[in-house]
Amino acid sequence: MPKNLFVAGIPYDMDDAELKQIFEDYGTVNSARVITDRETGKSRGFGFVEMADTKAADEAISRLNGGELAGRTLTVKVAEDKKPGGGGGGFKSRERSGFNKGDRNRY
Repeated sequence: MPKNLFVAGIPYDMDDAELKQIFEDYGTVNSARVITDRETGKSRGFGFVEMADTKAADEAISRLNGGELAGRTLTVKVAEDKKPGGGGGGFKSRERSGFNKGDRNRY
């Protein structure tokens, strides 16, 4: 069964192929993705790797977590599921925004 890993502390100049190559030493890698900033396209210093099986993923975690790569300390752990609703969007409740029902008739 595939297992998704979160990898932080990767060098900012690393690309998807290089990230995949590091994890291939521990087993089959289904995918590897370095997360980039939407506006600049530059790496944000973390990514995700999907290993083909749990045993390979556990081995990669035990060997790579806390290790150093290009002067940076890696954090490798099982990725948490994305929480629904996420981003926030900047909406404030009426009470917090200073709007109240009495303001409706002002205009």
